[in-house]
Order: sequence, then structure tokens, then C-alpha cells
Amino acid sequence: MLQILNTLQEQVLTKLPAISTQEELVVYKNSIFGKNGELTEILKGVKDLSIEEKQTIGKATNDMKNSLAAAFDIRSQAIDAAEVEERLASEYTDVTFPIADTGIGHLHPLTQVIRQVEDSFTRMGFEIRESMEVTNEYKNFDAVNIPKSHPARDMQDTFWLEGIGNVLATHTSSMQNEIYKTHDLPIRVVIPGRVFRNEDVDATHENTFYQVEAIVVDKGISFANMKYTIRTMLSDIAGKEVKIRLRPSYYPFVEPGADVDFSCPFCDGTGCRICKGTGWIEFMGCGMIHPNVLREGGIDPMVYSGFAFGFGLNRLAMIKYGINDMRYFQNPNVAFLRQF
Repeated sequence: MLQILNTLQEQVLTKLPAISTQEELVVYKNSIFGKNGELTEILKGVKDLSIEEKQTIGKATNDMKNSLAAAFDIRSQAIDAAEVEERLASEYTDVTFPIADTGIGHLHPLTQVIRQVEDSFTRMGFEIRESMEVTNEYKNFDAVNIPKSHPARDMQDTFWLEGIGNVLATHTSSMQNEIYKTHDLPIRVVIPGRVFRNEDVDATHENTFYQVEAIVVDKGISFANMKYTIRTMLSDIAGKEVKIRLRPSYYPFVEPGADVDFSCPFCDGTGCRICKGTGWIEFMGCGMIHPNVLREGGIDPMVYSGFAFGFGLNRLAMIKYGINDMRYFQNPNVAFLRQF
């Protein structure tokens, strides 16, 4: 039996250096020490030996088991050390080494569209004013002709800040009153900013999104001025001339009000997936600023007139880039962002 044990020990010590992974080592160790392992099977024959043989064989067996167990532990440590060395060699990065200009990274698609819109308005002589994300009830509602009975003031539609009467801005129109009171006439201001609605999130609705508001106040401002401004901006963004059409609509802060559609720049009006086969894309609301709103801002509506229009930047980006789910803008998915 001693010869058999010595032979097994030699085999184990010869094979161990060739094992390179912990998984292989565990499997081999079980084949030696396991319930049905080679060493276990050999030791089952000890019970048939004489008392004198058991004493001799027993001590030799314990010594060999300890020796083999130590050999397996040493090999396990060596494998771990080799794996660490390999990872250090393959994953090491010198963080002090200057980064080469690889061209990786670019602006978010919403930022790209915001800058294009701002550039178009700037060239038309508009001043850029960023919207406030936190405003108060007066600026967000009362000052823009939205009475207390209006459903937009319900807690189901608006995020109210507890205890202080402030709200998260539900639209960039919340900036109108402040601009009327602090800006010299004439006024030509465009207001991009983030707004918030208490909405259920799905492919076409978000609780956090971006809007752009444009307001013009001067003597003799008419619908024609508004129509030209809108068509110029949309043509700039589309990269080609587009047509627009106005449909009567109601908004509390304008009178008269209208909805704006523009001719689909992807099919030139013949009908496609983007415009749902109609040749037109529904896009924004607009109108002549309501006299109550001008008056609330300290401007005499008998002397001055103006127009205002607003639209969702998320929707504009979705149209421009063919994006079918608004939730992508808030999701930091690199595969999505790399497309733009």
C-alpha cells in the first residue's frame, strides 16, 4: 500500500504545475480527496490491515495527505498570483500619461438642437434668456392669464414645492412676466429651458423635458411677423425651405391663438412615416400675446402688441433625428448617443 501511496503522490506532484486555473485545480483536488477520489479509495483498504501495518501505514498516510494538501494550497496561491500579474499587464493604465485627441465624445442630441435653435434666433436679432426651473405660482399661472380654476394648476399636472407656494416651471411662459417688467422695449427674446409636468412616462411623454419660448413685443407687431419668424426658424433647422400652416386653437396667454404645422422636410409633402402620410407635421402653439398678459407685465396693450410661441425641444429632436421614444433622451445609453 505504501508503494501505491507513493506512486499517487508522485503523480499529483507532477501534474500540479501544469494546472493553470482555479476551476481545473478544484476538479483535480476532488478527484484525489473527494468521496470517490483516488486517495479515498486507497484508504478504504486500511481496515483490512493488521494492527502493526495500520500504525505504519496510518502515519505515512497522514503525512502524505498533509503534504498533498499543502501542495494544492501552494498551487492555488501561484495561480492567483499569475492571474493578478496577467491583469496588471493587460489592464494597467498610466493615468498621468497625456490623452491623445481621439475625437471621442460629442454633444448630446438635445444640446445640438438647442444650439441650432439659438443660432437661428440669434441671427434674427433675438436675445437668449435661460428659463428658471423653479418659479412661483404667480409667474407660472396668474401672470400668463391662467386663473385658479384652470386644470393646469391641479396637483395632478404640476409639481408643487411643499410649504412655500413655489412650483417647478411647467412651461417656459413662466418667464414672460419677469421679462416684460425688467426688459426695455422693444422685446425680442427666446427662452430655452427645462420644464416639468406630472406626467406618466411613456414613448411620447416625459415628466422632465425641454421647451423653447419666443416672445416679441413692439409697436405694430402682427400675425405676419410671427409667421415669418416661425417659418425662418423651422427652415434653418430643417436645412431647407418649409411651408407652415396655422390652425385656430386656444391658449390662455394668447388671443387669437393657433397651432402650427410645417411641411414635412423628409418627403417634401408627399407623405412618409415621419409625417404619418399627411405631408404635414404638427408642431407648436402660437398667438398674439393676450392684452391681460401685457398689462400684467406693465405694458400698455393699446400701444404695443406682440406674439409668442413655444415648442418642445425633445419633439423637435425626435423629428429631426427620427427618434421614436422620448425616454431615450434621459437614458445614458452610449450606443444611442453615439448615433448623433
